[in-house]
Amino acid sequence: MKLHWGDYLNRKTTLLMGILNVTPDSFSDGGSFVNLEDAIVQAHRMIQEGADILDIGGQSTRPGSIPITPKDELHRVLPILEYLTRETTTPVSVDTFCPEVADACLSAGAAILNDVCGLRNPIMRRVVARHGKPVVLMHMLGNPRTMQQSISYGDVVNDLKNFFERRIREAEDDGVREIMIDPGIGFGKTTEHNMEILHRLQEFKSLGYPLLIGVSRKSFIGDITGRPVNDRVDGTIAACVIASMKGADVVRVHDVKPVKQALQVADAIQCRRTPTDGSPL
Repeated sequence: MKLHWGDYLNRKTTLLMGILNVTPDSFSDGGSFVNLEDAIVQAHRMIQEGADILDIGGQSTRPGSIPITPKDELHRVLPILEYLTRETTTPVSVDTFCPEVADACLSAGAAILNDVCGLRNPIMRRVVARHGKPVVLMHMLGNPRTMQQSISYGDVVNDLKNFFERRIREAEDDGVREIMIDPGIGFGKTTEHNMEILHRLQEFKSLGYPLLIGVSRKSFIGDITGRPVNDRVDGTIAACVIASMKGADVVRVHDVKPVKQALQVADAIQCRRTPTDGSPL
């Protein structure tokens, strides 16, 4: 499927990216969708609940996680990717920082690459440019194993904007044309940093690129509410609505249905119009 950010974002609604982790060790839903049958059921559930994009991940990026081999990652990701590209029309994103995995998945029909390492690998930049597909360029301090160690910023928002300016310039010099940026909530940030980023989210719009936010079930919500990881839906909804109102174009979530309903209301209020047939704006 060929997807262009400009065409896909040309409407006054916040898009939902549904998270489908086919991993045994992700921080929230690890092990829930390792089997292909379970992954298929969950994918259809999220599509029915209103997911605009599905984001498949076969490599855990929780704090302290240890990378697996590209062969093992592809073994997890390719079966569900091939099924979804064959049996549905929903665009599929692949969440990986491995160029070999990205190349295979984009060749197999993935519409988007979601790189938590922010295209720092020049080989990854060349893979994306060759396929000519959109990419999510995310900020992370260090790598998943070390990102929550020795966290330090001057001004976190300005530091991230400088990071994006450098990475975007490198990516475009290497031929990457369709970029969305993601500040990387929880990836090498304290709770205070995460809240500062969300409070000042509109400042990232000055960079001129679409903005994706991933707050779903994150630790900062637990720090604020005292709730465990599987009881953070309400906090996730609040953070997603605020992100939408501050300029996020896409939110990445585990719990599609409740977030979808909340954003339909938020989008309707911001647009000051109501769909006459009950459909999304």
